[in-house]
Amino acid sequence: MGATVGVEEEFLLVDAGTRRTTPRARAVLSRVRGRALPPGGQAHGEMLTSQLEFASGVCGDLAELREQLTAGRAALAEAAAAEGARLVSSGTPVLGGAAPISPGERFDLITDLYREQVTDYQCCGCHVHVGVPDRDTAVAVVNHLRPWLPTLLALSVNSPFEHGRDTGYGSWRMMHQARFPGSGVTPRFTSAADHDERVARLVDCGVLADASMTFWLARPSPRYPTVEVRAADAAATVDEAVLQAGLTRALVETALADLAEGREAGDFDEQVLAAAVWSAARYGLDGPAVDPWRGVRVPATDLVRALLDHVAPVLDPALRAPALVGGEGARRQRRAAAADGPAAAVDALAAAFLGADVITPTGRAHRGTSG
Repeated sequence: MGATVGVEEEFLLVDAGTRRTTPRARAVLSRVRGRALPPGGQAHGEMLTSQLEFASGVCGDLAELREQLTAGRAALAEAAAAEGARLVSSGTPVLGGAAPISPGERFDLITDLYREQVTDYQCCGCHVHVGVPDRDTAVAVVNHLRPWLPTLLALSVNSPFEHGRDTGYGSWRMMHQARFPGSGVTPRFTSAADHDERVARLVDCGVLADASMTFWLARPSPRYPTVEVRAADAAATVDEAVLQAGLTRALVETALADLAEGREAGDFDEQVLAAAVWSAARYGLDGPAVDPWRGVRVPATDLVRALLDHVAPVLDPALRAPALVGGEGARRQRRAAAADGPAAAVDALAAAFLGADVITPTGRAHRGTSG
């Protein structure tokens, strides 16, 4: 058995009629508490009252994770329907809508610090946790993950719209996140103590609300014995969430093997890494990418192939071609909007929430069910 894995999925509530976001998270949560969630699974509210999170339990393999995510989504979707709402999984809202800040002392602190930056921050991600032995190991693993984080983002792009307009980006969520201090690829740290000291310094500088609120795309989790990777947009389908989880776990396991053999992480130009994140957010897999090793422009698909070669010895067979998908989230939204307008993109997201699109390397698609 490989490393344990868990996923936190952030979702948006939209009104069934208007298709705009709606502040009904508390009502939906009150209903979902009466429904059975998977073992260890939890449902939470988020900072904005239009958002919900489902966190899976600790899973030993991807089949178990798939079952948990499917069951969690089903329970939340049923509760949302009872409140006249639908759940969609998108990095940003397609049409926008009302989203007051949730009550709470910490949310008040964050709002006071970041002001207008967070008052309409209806951005959702797919966070993957992979078990590691200790925090020093977690920091060393994150050092190894740094050049791969932009490719994980490119595979996941699922937020092309804002207020009904196509932004031209695959991940507009990442552009929102880039406005926060210290966003992007995680700096290289020498140890857990070094990490904690430098995070504490940012808190002392007044740019982070507390030590648990960093914006890097990967970090040692402040709550669990895991590496937490937060590069991905919210996954429209369970299959896409499982893909992100499986690739992330394979990267962590490859890093652990490298560390066991005494192979330390390479060093990278910070500006090139920032360029790689921007390019991944702009194009996803449908254009160029920045190669962090050489600092040159390459097709994004070249880096996906490099990632698959890098993790091949530990990659779950279920994620190998021809079933591998990636970059489909933004494409799905744009196809629907091109046919019937941006509201149709919301409908496509709602339909995908409990289903799956399997895209083969030839580009042909068929509808299936997650499970």
